[in-house]
Amino acid sequence: MALGLMGLERSHCSWFWVLLILCAWHVVLGLPPCDFPAIYNFGDSNSDTGGISAAFLQVPPPNGETFFGRPSGRLSDGRLIIDFIAEHLGLPYLSAYLDSVGTNFHTGANFATGGSTIRPQNETLFQSGVSPFSLNVQLWQFDQLKARTSELYYEAKNASDRSKLPNPRDISRALYTFDIGQNDLGVGLRRSMSEDQLRASIPDILDQLSLTLEKLYQRGARTFWIHNIGPIGCLPLARTFFAAKPGLLDLYGCIKPHNDIAMEFNNQLKQRVIQLRSLLSHAALTYVDVYAAKYALISQAQKQGTIARFKSTKYDLIPRILASISYFLVLGFENPMRFCCGDYEGYHVGCGEKAYINGTEVFGGSCGNPSAYISWDGIHYSQAANHWISNHILNGSLSDPPVPISESCYKHKP
Repeated sequence: MALGLMGLERSHCSWFWVLLILCAWHVVLGLPPCDFPAIYNFGDSNSDTGGISAAFLQVPPPNGETFFGRPSGRLSDGRLIIDFIAEHLGLPYLSAYLDSVGTNFHTGANFATGGSTIRPQNETLFQSGVSPFSLNVQLWQFDQLKARTSELYYEAKNASDRSKLPNPRDISRALYTFDIGQNDLGVGLRRSMSEDQLRASIPDILDQLSLTLEKLYQRGARTFWIHNIGPIGCLPLARTFFAAKPGLLDLYGCIKPHNDIAMEFNNQLKQRVIQLRSLLSHAALTYVDVYAAKYALISQAQKQGTIARFKSTKYDLIPRILASISYFLVLGFENPMRFCCGDYEGYHVGCGEKAYINGTEVFGGSCGNPSAYISWDGIHYSQAANHWISNHILNGSLSDPPVPISESCYKHKP
């Protein structure tokens, strides 16, 4: 009997060490990936993969020239951050909800359109570039897609018929991404609202966003990946449009008051996300500091041999820890206030558009080397910039909580 007890003790001891080793590996290697079956994206032109192009005017060449070889509905020479998110998660690029040709919604849908705002605006696309597909409309489109495809999915006779439809059971397992809010501030700036007026409008804008997140939660959404807005004062065309005085520019040529407003928006957005974590008790909400990544890129653009370094976190996997220690990156971009497409000898023509300058018709073509530019057309980022930014946000180093996107489905204690 004594030997039996000793053997039992040894067995328990062995299992203890096995469990300890497994726990250690779990801590070191991180959590299992979430294995998202789909992505549902809400946003503006920063993540529009063909919505505004399908609804109104087709995005012209040379947009899309670097990666797709043709216009793809994206306002860039190639891929957007949402495309790199899909690639990172092993999913196909998202089809625009508004695009009825060759679409596949089995792995999600994209409701983003260029010019979209969080709050509905009393303006038209052709008046001021504001999209009619504000966030409340995008939510309505999600509801339509969910209701109609669920019915069709269960009526389908075979797997082939279901292959282009989202599985209704995947709604709660999908990733819900947001990249919107920039145009809400842009509208205010174009209306010559004062800084105080813009700041006063932020709570109402975020009320609308919070309401959308709550409604999606009620519909079954559980994992939210929420981008803050970028440094709008660093958009090259902003300096031209707003004729910023030199005293209002920072070291890198960005309009400082505009960036200050963006940072105030982001500070309040982060607090809203923190509040929603308590309200939406079964949801995992990740706030992503895209502003920090974009501003870091702009400030380091021309610094050859710069060490691109962000703090590692307790959630990092070994490869990310090693990368954060010894990740050297030579940027070598052009002046961040210059852009590739739509500039003609210092005149802004518009990417893919024609204009008359001094009586001569000219075309706003590509610079021929988009990868050397941060800005593609003065407003939107190049594929090279989007790739750089994606590399710095998907690993979780700029997120709250600091988790990589592949593990963002897990709730973490504050």
